[in-house]
Amino acid sequence: MPDTGQPHGTKRAAPYDVLLVGVGGQGVLTIAEIIAEAAATSGLPVSYYPSKGMAQRGGFVRAQVRLGREPTGPNIPERGADLVIALERSEALRAVRYAKPDGEFLLYDDVWAPTAVMLGKAAYPTSEQVQDAVRKTGARLLYAGPQDLPLYKGQPVNDNVFVLGLAAGHSALRQVLDADAIAGLLCRRWPKAADRNLFGYQAGLAFGGEGEREAAPVLEHTP
Repeated sequence: MPDTGQPHGTKRAAPYDVLLVGVGGQGVLTIAEIIAEAAATSGLPVSYYPSKGMAQRGGFVRAQVRLGREPTGPNIPERGADLVIALERSEALRAVRYAKPDGEFLLYDDVWAPTAVMLGKAAYPTSEQVQDAVRKTGARLLYAGPQDLPLYKGQPVNDNVFVLGLAAGHSALRQVLDADAIAGLLCRRWPKAADRNLFGYQAGLAFGGEGEREAAPVLEHTP
């Protein structure tokens, strides 16, 4: 996406729609809840609509967060999401049709292959297929994967907290919500894990930018 020329902290005019997709067990709804809470805390109108598939680990999960709108319907239209956040590769491919041509698509390229795929009875998309599909929409692609997770005391940080940092630091969401306010919500929500979560979140903010929080580098890497 072309540089808007706006400095970090300059607020983008709402409305702003965020679609989040993934599978059960990844913490997709947690990210959506924190985005919605950050908006509400800042006085920005927000509507939050979660949905799930099978009530088990690995079933699809989707959430729609619509910011800066008066009460509105739950469904972001196709080609209508300012930001798509996808935490699983196959669900990312299903969500491509929602990306705005001038929007952004954050692909966290995790693979949760269903049983049929593991048994060789069904195909699973390649990372290149998903990235190519995103590029064809005209949306700016932001890419990261499990290999990029930093270690905190020898263990990888939580994927969803890291991805939240990526969104807050490198997409236009940073012009809608304050990154420090989101950090405060993380601390209050899980006070016992505050240091770990802040570490993961700040790593997402700084990812690809050589530690420069205020930079907005293109995170388009070859997996």
